[in-house]
Amino acid sequence: MTPTLVRQHLPHAGPSPRSDRGARARDWAEIQERMLVPLFEAVYERLEVGGGTRLLGLGCGSGLALLMAGSLGAAVTGVDSSSPERLALARDRLLPSERDTGPRAVARIVSGSPRDTVVEGAPAYDLVTAFEPIGCVAGDSEGLGTQLAEAAPLAGRGAPVVLVGWGPPERCTTSAVLRVATKLADPLRAANWRAARRDDLEDVAQRAGLRPDGSGRVACPFGYADVDSAVRGLLSTGLFDAAVDATDQAQVDKEVAEALHPHLRRDGTVWMPNVFRYLIARTP
Repeated sequence: MTPTLVRQHLPHAGPSPRSDRGARARDWAEIQERMLVPLFEAVYERLEVGGGTRLLGLGCGSGLALLMAGSLGAAVTGVDSSSPERLALARDRLLPSERDTGPRAVARIVSGSPRDTVVEGAPAYDLVTAFEPIGCVAGDSEGLGTQLAEAAPLAGRGAPVVLVGWGPPERCTTSAVLRVATKLADPLRAANWRAARRDDLEDVAQRAGLRPDGSGRVACPFGYADVDSAVRGLLSTGLFDAAVDATDQAQVDKEVAEALHPHLRRDGTVWMPNVFRYLIARTP
């Protein structure tokens, strides 16, 4: 994989408060999104993504996974409804502009649901990915089943659909930090929080009418230049939004920074080993 694609930085507009949606989208694109690069690479290698692949990325965000697939020759379509700001960055990365002098990947970026990606007469997708991990914060799988059920009819028969989940808490040191979000937003729900189970991905797939057909695990350590970068990156996920609403930004920043302290190294960097599990399911 070409390092310039993985580490691409978008033009920086200058410092902005963390409550600014544009700044948070940029934090996601520049700090957090790249943490799952080993996962993207492992999935694309296993499924032999390349020229001729027609990929639909659910919850595509700012498009790094699509960019990587496009660099392998795939024709990619990304869809997301959660963040117009992230989608704007995905368009900057993937779609041609008047300034371009070289070729770009064949790409489409769509705001909405999987149904909104339909183009009359276009061939079916032969790969669907849902790279947003589930299984670490209570309720984070809600809505995924609906997206998968909408996307499955758009793919060819037996096409692979990739789902991703957090690994066991003892192998995911970020789990404890992310639990701060549930604790602050809903203490009662936090008391009833349970760790990810091995069959969570299979359960979601089967409810969407998909047939599980293999899985794998990938190490994806979260590494940050300092505590401030770690806080910015983690808050850019959106998983702490309810906590900010229930308390305030300063308290969330403080408690996340405190939760990061055990992972602070002598040189000031933050390092948190994690393992993610992916499931390959098949459309009917």
